[in-house]
Amino acid sequence: MFRSRTLPAAVFAVVVSALVGGFFGRSALATQDRVSDRYRVFTAALSSIERQYVEPVETERVVYSAINGMLQTLDPHSSFLDPRTYAQLRERQEGRYYGLGITIQVIDGDITVVALFEGSPAYRRGVRRGDVIARIKGADTKGWTSDRAVRELRGPRGSTVGISLRRQGYDQLIDLTVERDEINIPTIQGAFMVDAQTGYVRLRDFSETTDRDLGRAIEELKASGMRQLMLDLRDNPGGPLDQAIKVSNRFLSRGDMIVYTRGRVPNSDQDYRATEPPSVAGLPIVVLVNRNSASAAEIVAGALQDHDRAFVVGETTFGKALVQSIYRISQGAGLALTTARYYTPSGRLIQRPWDGSFDEYLSYTMREQQGQRAHEPDQLKYTDSGRKVFGGGGVEPDVHVAGPVEGFNPTRFGRLLYARQFFASFAERFSAEGDTRINVAGHDRRYVPRGFEVSDAIVSDFRAYLEGRRVRIDEEAFAKDREFVRAMIRYEIDLALFSVEDARRHLVATDPQAQFALAQFPEAIKLTELRRSRVTASREPR
Repeated sequence: MFRSRTLPAAVFAVVVSALVGGFFGRSALATQDRVSDRYRVFTAALSSIERQYVEPVETERVVYSAINGMLQTLDPHSSFLDPRTYAQLRERQEGRYYGLGITIQVIDGDITVVALFEGSPAYRRGVRRGDVIARIKGADTKGWTSDRAVRELRGPRGSTVGISLRRQGYDQLIDLTVERDEINIPTIQGAFMVDAQTGYVRLRDFSETTDRDLGRAIEELKASGMRQLMLDLRDNPGGPLDQAIKVSNRFLSRGDMIVYTRGRVPNSDQDYRATEPPSVAGLPIVVLVNRNSASAAEIVAGALQDHDRAFVVGETTFGKALVQSIYRISQGAGLALTTARYYTPSGRLIQRPWDGSFDEYLSYTMREQQGQRAHEPDQLKYTDSGRKVFGGGGVEPDVHVAGPVEGFNPTRFGRLLYARQFFASFAERFSAEGDTRINVAGHDRRYVPRGFEVSDAIVSDFRAYLEGRRVRIDEEAFAKDREFVRAMIRYEIDLALFSVEDARRHLVATDPQAQFALAQFPEAIKLTELRRSRVTASREPR
């Protein structure tokens, strides 16, 4: 979760100098109480490195590494943002940029499409995840850096760029001319009716457009007859604080506390309350969370739980309650510096403690969770109705249901298949029936219609594909994971060929965590009635 602000160049020297003490050790910080003295130590060391190190050095790299080293003495979330990283962060927060709408990565020296946004120029022209961009503007891209490729692919809105794709199962390069356009980065990945009365919204991220997009999705669902809502915050890493507040405000009554922050810098002590009437009043809500739900997602889940506004199902969330202020410091670089802690309305601090190297903290999502855990007495808090909730590390669900991988709890073998993206790469072999965007002849392609089912033959083909990749099949694990394997094959093919909504709709129908959550709406209804009666009682004259 971030606050964004600008740091003047004059103040930058102060910030860097204040952090230098962490780099050289606590004793230096204690004995040198003047910022200018510490600054001179740093610049003297840098000057010596530049003049005397055995080989020429890149000053920029040395300085960036030094700042990172300083920040790593503070907490797991304070970090230095080089110009590229800072620009990417701002794009994600703003939710838009100009280009083709793809995410690329260098894999084995090839510029490879690893993701693309639905409806983007690249999507409309038929570009797919897994495609290798072999040429840009006629130039061979083998060995290019991703930065170089991005510079060539981006440009003014309305301009065009020629690319040539290499795709599995096609005999020649696929030449395309793509017109650049404004790219809106979606934070909602699926909004649809699960049944006649249950709406579903997958909120995958927070950006500056999230509240607006959520409002539009909710209105469409209400028009479709929604009478109860499943809000899916699983794998949501968070985002801007103001968006978490606006999203929470859609479900809470005016005046309800949403979150409050406490720190030592000016304006860090803030109380944030709902300031508008709720757009979803009286609607039973079930919130889905997992171990990868963090930051702004935890603010929403914690606020709705503390006010008895939603029944929370899933796993204990990540446990990040530190607020980073984003400073633009110099030459396009940035600093994400922890300036406050946040607390849920009941007073819970959900920040998990961290070890000195942050290893245990950062590997949290890889470890198995226990449904119940021990708590210190001061971590006990109460919701509006008196239900017990606890701080000390993440938002604990009202009912714990394991489901670390898209709602499933597969074996170690199944998790390996997922982590190594075998399902996604297998999906590259398929094409959609009736898709005419690519007219180049191909071979060994499997064509499927929208709404297809994963047959036993497709599962057998997947096994053969794994064996062809020299994956040793764990027969017992494969049998246990069979439904997970089917679900992931369909999800990845839907995602590659049809739409995010198709993929999420079909996955929710088999996702054990989501299916369990659907059965919890009677509990959500009880909370809604309890809250309504309490609000009514508070308004009666005494």
